Amino acid sequence: MSNNEFDNVGSAVGTAVPAKKEGWEREVLEKLAFASLREQRARRRWGIFFKLAFLGVIGFAFWLGMNYEGSDTQTVGAHTALVKINGAIESEGNGSAGVVVPALDNAFAADDSVGVILRINSPGGSPVQAGIINDEIARLRKEYPNKPLYVVVDEMCASGGYYIAAAADKIYVNKASIVGSIGVLMDGFGFTGLMDKVGVERRLLTAGDNKGFLDPFSPMSATQKGYAQTMLAEIHQQFIDVVRKGRGARLKETPETFSGLFWSGSKAIEMGLADGYGTVDSVARDVLKQEDIVDYTKSEGLPERVLKKFGVAMGAGVVQSLVNSVKPSLR
Repeated sequence: MSNNEFDNVGSAVGTAVPAKKEGWEREVLEKLAFASLREQRARRRWGIFFKLAFLGVIGFAFWLGMNYEGSDTQTVGAHTALVKINGAIESEGNGSAGVVVPALDNAFAADDSVGVILRINSPGGSPVQAGIINDEIARLRKEYPNKPLYVVVDEMCASGGYYIAAAADKIYVNKASIVGSIGVLMDGFGFTGLMDKVGVERRLLTAGDNKGFLDPFSPMSATQKGYAQTMLAEIHQQFIDVVRKGRGARLKETPETFSGLFWSGSKAIEMGLADGYGTVDSVARDVLKQEDIVDYTKSEGLPERVLKKFGVAMGAGVVQSLVNSVKPSLR
């Protein structure tokens, strides 16, 4: 083959396989880098989107919870109104006057309600809250004389729960329900002996001889104890008067009636503390003659349930209950 032919072949090969461009590695790395940045930005944008969407769902759920005040009470036709008290009678929660009273007001005010059933399952609690609810029941019975209010006892209707029940037209129980406990208590803790043993000194400064009254870290004097007993007796008498007024001639008093004891539902009927056996359904069907039941109970919103679920401020509440002065309680 001649030299010219080799030159022609070389020219042909040079045309088919061009020489590599200088700096091609840098271009490839730059393209990879830009592709990686675009992918990271896309992931970041989707991450922000999903986080915002999640927060939006949570916010909407809380909004619904805060604006939800119970079951829908808009009904068509005659019905029996139901209000429930479940748990302790306290200044906060389902057993507070702030929750129970509006529910009772709505139940009585409903044009189609033929009567109201108050279902109680409570060990008692605050005499103040129980007194407010009792007074409101008395007012509503006068304002709506044609709408009776019957109490149906579930597991327990004791102390503050019975304080409320005494205002009803009639009280229905189960034969094994716990009823009564008409008394008042004030409980707390005293740590003075323990402090002496471990060598801890309580430094409490007050202006007023009795300002440290019932401080758990200070001894209780006989005068202070007598004062507390007098106050408890006063509140106990208020409880007794409410029961006597509500039960009237049906009450068969004995020395034990107001002693703080409690009894079974069957014994409570014998003592005149209750009127008969019944459930929500049976009272609606057989007494009020209206089986359709509408629940007017105000339910807790989502925020309250979430806070209770995780026990927010539980520790603060325990400390406060130990350090602050104790309160009279119907339980």
